[in-house]
Amino acid sequence: MFNTNGERVRAMLIRKIEVFLRYTRMPPTRFGRLATRDPRFVLDLRNGRLPRPATEARVEHFMNMYREATGAF
Repeated sequence: MFNTNGERVRAMLIRKIEVFLRYTRMPPTRFGRLATRDPRFVLDLRNGRLPRPATEARVEHFMNMYREATGAF
């Protein structure tokens, strides 16, 4: 179970990112650089980092635009 709503948001976001990485075969560091200008972003999420709502929205937007541009999945 989750202790806070923030942990639930992080868990949902990291799950979406992991699926995206698997389907696109993109390394986590490249994803972080492209989506947030932070190559450690995915690793930090895996280790418990809680993203701000604006960062979460930026990441979602990046994944959606990447899918549209490349027809990834």
